[in-house]
Amino acid sequence: MDSRLIVALDFPGAAPALELADRLQGLCRWFKVGLELYLAEGNRIVDELRRRGFSVFLDLKFHDIPNTVAGAVRSAAAGGAQLLTVHAAGGPAMLEAAAEAAACLPDPPQLLAVTVLTSMDQLQLSAVGIDHSPETLVLRLADTAAEAGITGFVASPEEASVLRHRFPSGTLVIPGIRPAGAATGDQKRTATPAAALAAGASYLVVGRPITQAADAVAAARAILDEMAQGPAERA
Repeated sequence: MDSRLIVALDFPGAAPALELADRLQGLCRWFKVGLELYLAEGNRIVDELRRRGFSVFLDLKFHDIPNTVAGAVRSAAAGGAQLLTVHAAGGPAMLEAAAEAAACLPDPPQLLAVTVLTSMDQLQLSAVGIDHSPETLVLRLADTAAEAGITGFVASPEEASVLRHRFPSGTLVIPGIRPAGAATGDQKRTATPAAALAAGASYLVVGRPITQAADAVAAARAILDEMAQGPAERA
């Protein structure tokens, strides 16, 4: 088992998600629950994953007014989330409210500030009026989150190296991971598992290369083999 691998359970219901989690027992500790699965099942899916001994990354990307996000952080923590995302684009006041809410909890989740989605490239950013490059925007948003007290970040593999240099002890959760030769799908900024770890990733998030594989267990083992070619797990 390599605890740096997070498998994204992007399914429309609990049955296929839990079936996959059970098949990966002993290979994977972490599973990501995102909007599709959480909206279908509610916190029951988090409860069940925790009951089976797994760790849960709740990826709901909170982005609202500060008071609402603070309350959402408290609710997510009470529900058992151990990693939890907020959008860095929500601004300093929202990020500070999230950090303060987490700091007051007896067993807080690790907050992760989502910087720029891996589906966004320069063309997509320009379409919404942002003239910065993805890397420049990622660093700016990460700096804002860090100033608010959040030391975990989500970014593409392309920004992992500059983020690791800027935040040597930060937690970098990196999606957009594609094994060598795999299709990128709607992801624009991707890397192989070994390359992302070499760039400084703390965790790798992998979805479709495992969940849509003909043999999910074999696909997970292959990714773990690729990860073993990268740096050793960070303390």
